[in-house]
Amino acid sequence: MYQVHFGLKYYPFDIAPKADQLFDYAAAREVRDRLRHLLELRGIGLLTSEAGSGKTTMCRQVVSQLHPNTYRVCYVTLSTGSVLDSYNVMAHAFGLEHFYSRAAAFKAIQDEVSRLVVASRQYPVLIFDEAHHLHPTILEELRLLTNYTMDSEKRLCLLLVGLSELRRRLQLMAAHASLAQRIVIRCRMGGLTHDEVGGYINHRLQLAGCESELFDPPAIHALSLASKGLPRVLDRLTHLALVAAAQTQSRIVTADHVTIACDEQEL
Repeated sequence: MYQVHFGLKYYPFDIAPKADQLFDYAAAREVRDRLRHLLELRGIGLLTSEAGSGKTTMCRQVVSQLHPNTYRVCYVTLSTGSVLDSYNVMAHAFGLEHFYSRAAAFKAIQDEVSRLVVASRQYPVLIFDEAHHLHPTILEELRLLTNYTMDSEKRLCLLLVGLSELRRRLQLMAAHASLAQRIVIRCRMGGLTHDEVGGYINHRLQLAGCESELFDPPAIHALSLASKGLPRVLDRLTHLALVAAAQTQSRIVTADHVTIACDEQEL
């Protein structure tokens, strides 16, 4: 609806930008630097945040900058099944066959990790997204999977990505004590600051071909407060505010249009 009204090439807040076109803000830079350090350490990392903060997007950006001849990245999102289910998802990500026993899958994945490191000179990186859904037994299996030669070598970099409840689980549950002790990097993904929201909105609009600022300052202020700086929430509210502006034939998005968007999202 508003694409033609504002002369845009596409709906700017419905399509995720390419990894090299992401808006650079303070919280993202901090997490990016810490994830790069995790890759150097080749240990276990934990990335948590509230929903909609951009954790997966940040992982995608970091991974996109890794040379495929140096790193073998395996990205896993299915994490609600049994231990064997999880192993088979990992095996598939590593290009291995399907397994019917936990022991066979475990050995095959560890052997493949060793082969990649020793023979191919590649560093395996295993990213478990939505890890807050993982059963405690699977979390323990992942800890065991990272053990090589009685802990004298670090061959597999493991990153657990999930909501903030995952951090609390690892802190409070005695069953996860061994895993928690092995985490070398802990990151919390924060949102955009109040001063960064306007820059983020204009950046996304410019990618879509906009050559002017469409949001007045009160609208940006309202969006910052309503979204709490969370990119996913901000994207949705900004999209709806643009719809509201186009419906009233306005060339500028105002705080009134943001109010309409918030009401639609029941915020």
